[in-house]
Amino acid sequence: MNKFLILNSLFLFSQIPNPEPKFLNLKNQLEKFGFQVVIELPPKRGAYALLREADRKIWINPVVFELHIGTQTIIHEAVHAAQVCAGKGKIKPLGLDIQPSNYARPFFLRYADVHRQDLEKEAYAVQTQSNSFELAVFLLQKYCK
Repeated sequence: MNKFLILNSLFLFSQIPNPEPKFLNLKNQLEKFGFQVVIELPPKRGAYALLREADRKIWINPVVFELHIGTQTIIHEAVHAAQVCAGKGKIKPLGLDIQPSNYARPFFLRYADVHRQDLEKEAYAVQTQSNSFELAVFLLQKYCK
């Protein structure tokens, strides 16, 4: 990683008021498994976060910290990271036996592609569980060995 990106990430990260320990823990876990996590606007306009599976890069929009959803956002992306690991570089559903809460349904049903719906449904299912952080860590450790 070049020095500009490191300094830019450190600057942006320093602008986040007290990042939650769970956010930092998951960020470190993701990086340990070869994902690059950057705090900057994702290339897709309006996205809170984005994972590009080809190079394992995860963008986290800085606005999530102002909205106090930073940890939920990285949990969601950690599930997608586990999906990439399970697919050996190609994102694929994990086949989890849990359902997202009803309030999350519109977020994954908006995708016309059924495959994308399945991927998002799993990420929202984990994100909306009371033990979402522990589940995300478990999935990363299971699939990204």
